[in-house]
Parts: sequence; structure tokens; C-alpha cells
Amino acid sequence: MTDPVLSFRAVPGPGFVAGCTVSTWLHAGALAEPVAYVLIGHAPPRRAHETAESVEAGLMGMCEGMLLRPAAERVPMVGARLVMRGPYVALDYGHPEFFMRLPAPGAEWRKHVAAGGQVCLTIGLDPIPPGAGPDAVEAYLARVTATGRAYMGATAIRNP
Repeated sequence: MTDPVLSFRAVPGPGFVAGCTVSTWLHAGALAEPVAYVLIGHAPPRRAHETAESVEAGLMGMCEGMLLRPAAERVPMVGARLVMRGPYVALDYGHPEFFMRLPAPGAEWRKHVAAGGQVCLTIGLDPIPPGAGPDAVEAYLARVTATGRAYMGATAIRNP
């Protein structure tokens, strides 16, 4: 029997990550435990060397580096990938040298995560412009989930 050919995409470096769009929020449902969310996407290609294909390959490298699965599947636990130092939060996105800093998660989000609360991490493959508000993020999530263009995993704080 022959071993299957492994395919893997490189986990992108900080230059790619700097072009990512990141949203964080805390959903506190009336009947369920609160869940913190992180949504990572990428702005439409804007640099000379970027194409839709190269951006998607970078996002898929992040998905593979963090062991995220398609949103239609059961959300896997992908290990403790968040590091918090005061108001600063960084995500171990699978790169051997670099972390991704999450821009200004709110105080309630940080409190939930610091107490050991779960975080749902989602990467959307379709472009999302910087500055998208809550309604645009909700519509984006619905679209990428329905079209199989979202990958998810559950994570938590590494240093409680």
C-alpha cells in the first residue's frame, strides 16, 4: 500500500497577517454559557504581489497550522492558542516564530477568556473589508458558512 501524498500550505508570516481583518466579540445568550468569538479574514488583494489565490492560500495555511475544520463539521478543540498580557491578546496561529496580535478585544471578552472561557475561532476565505460593522460581520459569517468557505476551531487561553 502506498502512503497518500501529503499536501500542506505554508503558514504565512507577519507580512500576510498584517493584512488580515480581525473581529472579536462576546456572545452571551440567555440560555447558554457565553462564548467569545474571533473572526479572521483578509482584505481584498491590494498589494502588487497579492492575488485572490495567494490570499486564500495564506488563509488556508493558517487553517491548517491551527487544525481548523470546515464550519459544517463538528468544531474541534485546537489547543490553547491565546496568550494574554494585560489588555494585549495574541494568537498562536501555527507559525513557528510569530503570533498574531488581536486588535483591542473588549474588557468583557478578555475577562471571559481569562476565566477559562471557550473561544470560537473562525477563518473566512472570502474577502472582508477592514472596518466592517456588526451587521456586515453577521452577513459575512452567514455567507461563508453557507458556502463552505469558513473554517472553525475552539481554543482557550494558554496562560490562565
